[in-house]
Amino acid sequence: MKALRKYLDKIKPNFEEGGKLHWLYSTYDAFETFLFVPNTTSKSGVHIHDARDSKRTMIIVVLALVPALLIGMYNVGLQHYLAIGQDVAFLTKFFYGFLAVLPHIVVSYVVGLGIEFAMAQVKKEEVAEGFLVTGILIPMIVPVDTPLWMIAVATAFAVIFAKEVFGGTGYNIFNVALITRAFLFFSYPSKMSGDQVWVRTASTFGMGNGSVIDGYSGATPLGQIATTEAGSFADFTFHGITGQPLSISDMFFGFIPGSIGEVSPIAILLGAALLIATGVGSWKTMLSVFLGGLAAVLLVNVFAQNAIMEMPVHYHFLLGGFAFGAVFMATDPVTSARTEKGKWIYGFLIGLLAVTIRVFNPGYPEGMMLAILFMNAFAPLIDFYVIDANIKRRAKRVTAMVK
Repeated sequence: MKALRKYLDKIKPNFEEGGKLHWLYSTYDAFETFLFVPNTTSKSGVHIHDARDSKRTMIIVVLALVPALLIGMYNVGLQHYLAIGQDVAFLTKFFYGFLAVLPHIVVSYVVGLGIEFAMAQVKKEEVAEGFLVTGILIPMIVPVDTPLWMIAVATAFAVIFAKEVFGGTGYNIFNVALITRAFLFFSYPSKMSGDQVWVRTASTFGMGNGSVIDGYSGATPLGQIATTEAGSFADFTFHGITGQPLSISDMFFGFIPGSIGEVSPIAILLGAALLIATGVGSWKTMLSVFLGGLAAVLLVNVFAQNAIMEMPVHYHFLLGGFAFGAVFMATDPVTSARTEKGKWIYGFLIGLLAVTIRVFNPGYPEGMMLAILFMNAFAPLIDFYVIDANIKRRAKRVTAMVK
């Protein structure tokens, strides 16, 4: 590391004002601060310095996402080989899923970071680190069959119009990854309907036995129950890619059709544990989302008229993007509520809305994306009234003391 530090110090003058590469200083600064904690000190004012800056905070979130990403990759391979009727080794399934997901990650980062670097150079500012998380979230919340050009277009749209026009990282109103998904959902609904999963053929990567099918579409569990003709939940059974019944353990461990990062609640829980232990994610927001979902399900169950309205609460938590949204999306520190009471209100309403959308909109049986984006718009208002209430309460206390 000392040799790398010396090398960076040696080439730094080339990127500073007056150097031949001064116009690339933002790029140099981005790589330097990614590799080493900045050693600059404040010249005035009172400041507290911490070794964990925003880049390292983002890295913690990325690490928390790794379990869900790895299981999601394995599940892509698993669903593929189930669809074509082959029983292969664990590593074969994982490697297949890895090759299927990797291009999505590369496209997301190349497009998003390319725009971030270009904007930083134009504005002569530091490169924002927020896309370190957004870049990996985007591939995890879209179907594996989403064309790469769609991901590129949606990522560019989200970074420019949901982030940069507001001033960049820390100023955006809406979650950038969810804006990417929303753009795809409204622009290309056939690819983002929320009730279909596409399974790649082995021939896509030169693997397998020469299967001639081009793909396989099958309803995700939420899509199945949203469109079922069963009169009650007791008459309904969730089925996998080949028609076999799905168990609770399949849903908990992530061996079901669905988006890459959203299928495994146990992996999401591992990520949640890391976020809470490091103080990066708010446990209040996470818990309140589940409490809101619980309240909505209990209320809907009372007035149930069909299978999805009768669905027990644990199925709502295990299926779709509910757990993933609660842990990784609702807790976004930029777009969520920041006051302590506000976090409870914000999360509760997300859970309430997500279940409501799922139950009453069978054409879109997910709901978490729209619920979070809707509450992103109201998060500042929630914080305003929480702070205003605190001010009024303290004012009354002071008045009472004076009297």
